[in-house]
Amino acid sequence: MKKVAISILLTAALLTACGKSGSMDHSMHGGTSGTTNAPSPSASAGMDHSGMAQQASSTQAGNVQAQFKLSGDMAMPNQDTTISIKIQDKDGKPIDKFDTVHEKQMHFIIVSKDLSFFNHIHPDYKGNGEFTVTTQFPTAGEFKVIADITPTGMGAMSKSQWMTVQGASPAQKSIEPETTLTKVVDGKEVTLSFDHLMAGMELNLNFNIKDAASKQPVTDLQPYLGAVGHVVILTQDAENYLHVHPTVEKATGPDAKFMATFPHSGVYKIWGQFQQNGKVFTVPYVVKVP
Repeated sequence: MKKVAISILLTAALLTACGKSGSMDHSMHGGTSGTTNAPSPSASAGMDHSGMAQQASSTQAGNVQAQFKLSGDMAMPNQDTTISIKIQDKDGKPIDKFDTVHEKQMHFIIVSKDLSFFNHIHPDYKGNGEFTVTTQFPTAGEFKVIADITPTGMGAMSKSQWMTVQGASPAQKSIEPETTLTKVVDGKEVTLSFDHLMAGMELNLNFNIKDAASKQPVTDLQPYLGAVGHVVILTQDAENYLHVHPTVEKATGPDAKFMATFPHSGVYKIWGQFQQNGKVFTVPYVVKVP
């Protein structure tokens, strides 16, 4: 019981931190605790790994558990916090071999409960199944952390946990479907389009990127983690997670095309991430899937 209590306290503290990584940090402003010991909803309900390793079966994912812990007793907003993620089998033994997928052995996603904050970072692998990352949480409140991994021989899977950052939480922002899917970010005008938008059916997403001032097509996108871009998709409640990779990885713009399957009808938030002139830019959208 004492060990359980300590674990809960550590989890609560972890939920108290936010955004900077020793390897990379592309935070964007624009969340109950507990270790995920079985397939998370994201791992079993339509996670899309186009261009990635084959998705793990529910049995394989169920044989993997993740323990998320803070380095200290408490995590506060806007303070460096180190998180350790230990990947183990169902018997608690470390899983120590992971495939490198798009240049990383773990992709680590952090989102606020209202999905207004997004961070995609990459923990360092310390060996013996343990990853660590130093980051910050921007505010108090609830955040979800998602570890996206491919244990060797088991396929791609994700493990997640809600964390609570201590302090006075800001007002939650509404997650409303947008009437226009054209955004201007870092001097780029990015338009998202679909060939059709329907749940349970594989579909194409296309990001068309122009220079916002000249309206000229952007044709010099640089590889970001080995591909023209990456897309993360979450349901409104953050329970279903998709990490999508491009169908043509070496494209340079103005179009970046992806394939995905939305597991069910509802509201989703989509983040597209691309790189130009050595700088990663993140473009968010909210859509309603029939």
